Amino acid sequence: MIFRFLQATFAICLAGANLAAQSAPPRSPAQGSSGTPPQAAAKLPGVPAGSPSATPTTEELVNSLGPADLQAAITLLKNNFADLDAITDTELNRAMVEGLLVRLPRGAMLLAAKENTPVAAPNAFYSELIAGHVAYVRVGSLNSGNLQALDKSLSGFAVKKVNALILDLRASEATGDLAQAAEFAKRFCPRGKAIFTLRKPAGRQDRIFNSDRDPAFRGLIMVLADGDTAGTAEAIAVALRFHNKALVIGQPTAGRAADYSDFPLPNGKILRVAVAEMIAPDGRSLFPEGVKPDLPVEMSTVDKRQIFQLSGEKGMAQFVYEAGRPHMNEATLLAGMNPEVEAAEAAQQRRGRAAEKQPPHDPVLQRALDVITSLEVYQKR
Repeated sequence: MIFRFLQATFAICLAGANLAAQSAPPRSPAQGSSGTPPQAAAKLPGVPAGSPSATPTTEELVNSLGPADLQAAITLLKNNFADLDAITDTELNRAMVEGLLVRLPRGAMLLAAKENTPVAAPNAFYSELIAGHVAYVRVGSLNSGNLQALDKSLSGFAVKKVNALILDLRASEATGDLAQAAEFAKRFCPRGKAIFTLRKPAGRQDRIFNSDRDPAFRGLIMVLADGDTAGTAEAIAVALRFHNKALVIGQPTAGRAADYSDFPLPNGKILRVAVAEMIAPDGRSLFPEGVKPDLPVEMSTVDKRQIFQLSGEKGMAQFVYEAGRPHMNEATLLAGMNPEVEAAEAAQQRRGRAAEKQPPHDPVLQRALDVITSLEVYQKR
């Protein structure tokens, strides 16, 4: 741990020294600070000279230093840097904290005072049927109200003969109530199976969350996820992939599958620290790497949130199916018309004007529906 502290400290100090050096008068590129030719840039092992990555980055150089190198570098900076006030013990401690926050972006966060920290509004639950027999369910925040809404939707699936479910976790953020979040997964995971395990580093204290009920839905499941899928929602995605063979479609998750604790600092600010990590049913840690999708599909976060906002009024289907291009048929052939050519000519006439903004499209949901359709066609053969 001390080794990492020193690495972080030296990285920040070196960045400050580099900044100071940049403000000094320029020297001839052929001379170093003592007037002698500079040494050749350090080469990374196995990287040929002249390669774009032949010169290591500052982070790579710092990571290559051992404990003795780090101690010596800090001592040299404290004794020789031009501005000694920049490398006081207070500045070194600030550099250490800043470096650790940079190196642990999902593991530690410095927040404003609790009374000044805005509380995000919970994301609402949404559900609809698409293509008649496919249910689309956007869980939203993992709270008790949305869990009740999920139960109500699931109870109607049997009557409506729903045989495939698209579970959208792209608006499911982290929650502090782990037991509550696990209840969502219990609606789909087999009884007696582990959903996720919460593991603390001290003494490997494990808290296992198991399903204690039969699943409410047993059909085909697709899971949608992206960078807004965080915390226990990431664990739910992996549990469904492990127990239900569900495909995860979209983008990598947030990498915050951990239990966080807030520690107050003397001046009122809050240090939020990941104190336990979530372990998938297969034993793999989900923190801090998160969940990689089985089918990667890129989508703009702005478009996604706009679609979610509009779906309450217009439904999701219109954001999935793209408008068909006009094709030639027998009637147009007899009439001497070609809709494809006419559409191309009309587009040519509009080319000089500003292009009309296309309505947002959800390619992630589209991919999930395509997979379900393909599987149904295959199973009927």
